[in-house]
Amino acid sequence: MIDDAVTELTPIVGRTPALSAVGVDRATWYRAHRTIPAAPRPDRVPRSQPRALSPVERKEVKALLDSDEFVDEAPRTVYAKLLDQGTYLCSPSTMYRILREHDEVRERRRQATHPAHKKPELIATRPNEVWSWDITKLHGPEKWTYFYLYVILDIWSRYVVGWMLARAERAELAKMLIAESIERQGVRQDQLTLHSDRGSPMIAKPVAHLLADLGVTKSRSRPHVSNDNPYSESQFRTFKYRPDFPDRFGSYEDGRAHCGRFFRWYNEDHRHSGIGLHTPADVHYGRAEAISSHRGVVLLDAYAEHPERFVRRPPTPPALPAVAWINQPKEEPTDSSNQ
Repeated sequence: MIDDAVTELTPIVGRTPALSAVGVDRATWYRAHRTIPAAPRPDRVPRSQPRALSPVERKEVKALLDSDEFVDEAPRTVYAKLLDQGTYLCSPSTMYRILREHDEVRERRRQATHPAHKKPELIATRPNEVWSWDITKLHGPEKWTYFYLYVILDIWSRYVVGWMLARAERAELAKMLIAESIERQGVRQDQLTLHSDRGSPMIAKPVAHLLADLGVTKSRSRPHVSNDNPYSESQFRTFKYRPDFPDRFGSYEDGRAHCGRFFRWYNEDHRHSGIGLHTPADVHYGRAEAISSHRGVVLLDAYAEHPERFVRRPPTPPALPAVAWINQPKEEPTDSSNQ
């Protein structure tokens, strides 16, 4: 119908007015009545990214990630350890891409969310300023048997300043561990804030009296809000998701030996993403700045060898921690009307 109308009107008023009269766009009409077929598009030839690793280099990275030394480590940890050894192969994101190509990247942990309430707010800018402590249960050799792991963590350096495995959850044991850790770290009066949840050992009078005698400020989470104690919860999660963590411990001695191995690794060898991929011991005892400078030299050498692989700027090592928060307060918006 429309074609007939356009055909009849065109000799009288012309093609463009005819199309306008029937409400058809001029470009649409010519596209529909094109007599010359459109030229075929040439086949797109894929080209490799000139800055990308070669296939041989990618195989070397994959073999390294699958090696016995690094098979259970996160790519960012592998990256940090290689830098400490004076080696740079590629960025952590490239390692993730290589693993993702072989379906070797996945999240194993279930994430929990909690409603927002009024919350405690703590800040640490140096070691031994804010500690976080908690207790977790470990399965014993028989059903309904447990061991109790007490852990005290410095939130700024992530260094475990004290731990203890016990057969019971008691305030007197917590009091002893806290006192020993404070003495070992040389904490002065009115220097430390100790944060915990509201478990029975945490709110017991012996612990409260000890903290008052030592001049330690106590801080507690909101009821049923584990996010108020994130450092201890995260550290326990790291502990229980290690590849060698068993379903049950055969004995108290077995559990204590396992914890000893873990905390030596955690303090001395674990490259923690929250502290610039340094070990907690290096940050806690002031060795991290020298290590970070060494990493910077390694990265600059890598940049000098292959500057085309770094698009925006020369690479730099992850920044050292400046502050650590438990529930950082939100900045209040400024009222421009009062200015």
